[in-house]
Amino acid sequence: MKKYFTLLFTLFSVAALAQSNLIQNGPMKGYIDMKEAAIWLQTTKPAEVFIKYYPVENPANIHYSNIEKTSYDKALTAHLFADTLEPGTTYNYELYINNKKIALTYPATFTTQKIWKWRTDAPDFKFAMGSGAYIDETAYDRPGKPYGGGYEIYNHIADMHPDFFIWLGDNVYLREPDWNTRAGIFHRYSHDRAIPELQKLLATTHHYAIWDDHDYGTNDSDKSFWNKNETFNAFKLFWVNPSYGVGDIKGTTTLFNWSDCDFFLMDNRSFRDPDKRIEDNKTELGEEQLQWLFDNLVNSYGTFKFVVLGGQFLSNSGMYEAYSNNGFEAERQRIIDFIYKQKIKNVVFLTGDVHFSEVSVLKKRNQPTIWDITSSPLNSGPNTHGIDQPNSLRVPGSAIIVRNYTMLEVTGTKDARVLKVTYYDTKGTKLYEQDIKPE
Repeated sequence: MKKYFTLLFTLFSVAALAQSNLIQNGPMKGYIDMKEAAIWLQTTKPAEVFIKYYPVENPANIHYSNIEKTSYDKALTAHLFADTLEPGTTYNYELYINNKKIALTYPATFTTQKIWKWRTDAPDFKFAMGSGAYIDETAYDRPGKPYGGGYEIYNHIADMHPDFFIWLGDNVYLREPDWNTRAGIFHRYSHDRAIPELQKLLATTHHYAIWDDHDYGTNDSDKSFWNKNETFNAFKLFWVNPSYGVGDIKGTTTLFNWSDCDFFLMDNRSFRDPDKRIEDNKTELGEEQLQWLFDNLVNSYGTFKFVVLGGQFLSNSGMYEAYSNNGFEAERQRIIDFIYKQKIKNVVFLTGDVHFSEVSVLKKRNQPTIWDITSSPLNSGPNTHGIDQPNSLRVPGSAIIVRNYTMLEVTGTKDARVLKVTYYDTKGTKLYEQDIKPE
């Protein structure tokens, strides 16, 4: 009898392992709202996948997502949508591949956003962000000292339990063998997302993303990059944002709301004029996307209005790809002037790119204060010269030149909201913090 149970257990274990081996990456939690949530998954070969989900407090109320058939032409990825949800409710979900339930490593839960307006104070929340995720792959890396490292940063972020994570661009680094072919682009995303240290973060918090030059194309790439249709296709396959573009604007532009704050995710590559082109009135965002941002900033009721952008906005250093460099200064000033003219309060730019972090602030008498929270790099190489940049708008003491991430918390009652910004290093050590109060 003992041998029988041993054999039965072995057969069960082998079957479970076989099904688990169908997961290449994920599951990852994508966007979530009051009535809908998204789960991302990548399989190892073509398969049929779906999720079963139910409220924690009512397990008998079972619902199912769409059934997705993964295929090689879509990098074996699946977007699964839970669209029979109620606000402010916690759900468990179960993953099925080829009609077999998969045992998952981390808790498979999500909680929808609450209805709070005209009922209670806005819910407190916290989110993390960062840019510059270079994952080493020796065969394709630059020679010499590895550029990536410190992957343990992702476990520290997960242990902080943010409600969501914003990827600020350079979320992968396309290399020479990658950016000219779909196979190369798919390989880079699949390889980088597979590191063990990333799995807990993918599974336990929701994810939103923009891109910057290294996941868009070549270094410092712009609207001229010939293969941007393929990199855009990969972005759509590997991230689950609320949308990919807005209205007639094609690109990665989108928005979402969380509690009493609005997040405008901008695309600073698809419409960008070349840095080296000598031209008047150069643009990073393109006129149509710029007008969309203006309209939405005016209409926003958000306590904080977060503008998420790949490169630094406020820094007046005139270095690297800051908005104050390469001929984009006029558009930068145009955005500032619009905020001033319309008296739009509490605009906070969330930016990355430069491989160091800092807080910048623009204060002008009788005008709204504008902030720029730069967070970079997560685990690519730090820019040790960042602290030497002549940015007169930098908050003294805020420059950070090691790998880091940023945690932002919005807390307090209606009349006493505050945004707390805290930077941490790869080991979870606090580096700097800044409180920002609404005006």
